[in-house]
Amino acid sequence: MSTPAPQSFDTPDLLLVGPVRHKRLRPARNAFSYGVYTLRLPLRARAARLAQGTQRDSRLFATNRFGLLSFHDSDHGAEGQTALQWIESMLHENGIHDATGEIFLHTFPRVLGYVFNPVSFWFCERADGTLRAVVCEVNNTFGERHCYLLDPGSGVLNGTPLTARKVFHVSPFCKVQGHYTFRFMFASPKCGKPLRSLACIDYDDGEGPLLLTSIAGSARPLDARNVLRVFFGYPLMTFGVVAKIHWQALKLFFKRVPFLSKPTPPAANVSHERAELPTR
Repeated sequence: MSTPAPQSFDTPDLLLVGPVRHKRLRPARNAFSYGVYTLRLPLRARAARLAQGTQRDSRLFATNRFGLLSFHDSDHGAEGQTALQWIESMLHENGIHDATGEIFLHTFPRVLGYVFNPVSFWFCERADGTLRAVVCEVNNTFGERHCYLLDPGSGVLNGTPLTARKVFHVSPFCKVQGHYTFRFMFASPKCGKPLRSLACIDYDDGEGPLLLTSIAGSARPLDARNVLRVFFGYPLMTFGVVAKIHWQALKLFFKRVPFLSKPTPPAANVSHERAELPTR
């Protein structure tokens, strides 16, 4: 097992604030956009600060305990492990041993103890800071979870399209067939502007493009002031995520989009495919 590269203790925890967009193309068109915020956590830097006793959460953000906003390792991965230990184990089990740089987790926080994460992104870097692999951790409303491990081998460039075969049921209005195309883009901080990120996920079924989705974020420090700003600016956000999922499902039902029964989940919890350029 390779040794992780030395990490910068001062890589900060961040909030990413921006819109989620979703567009369905057929058989009935449906589109929506709403504001959300996510965490961007540098897991190795946090672990290093924790080992040195210098990891300090804000008064309103907590780790593994109740807070106005909070992050819990148990919301990701196996029991008895930290999120970092879990993602490292997954990478090693799938033959990826050179992601020894920082691992950034983008995920919804718990709000007043509650969270539902439709998708979390794990950006796994090499020691030189280049992006080695991305894990897309998907949860459905039936309490099931699946991870798509995007492994391009040679590294991920800004905006490089990565594909994965769909194997996991998410929506009763989409079949478990076809493929996803992922694109991840980051604009580094400069001229006083914050880091910005964009994740796009497009879904093609057997008949062609069906869904176009994205989540964007502009970075803010994860401090007490910004926790209060997002908490009151997006009231009970994680509760609203679940409510909006069901509201959009109801709209599709009344638009007579065919409703599909839930299939048996895949036997494996991880889909590891060498991500290639899309064929279309």
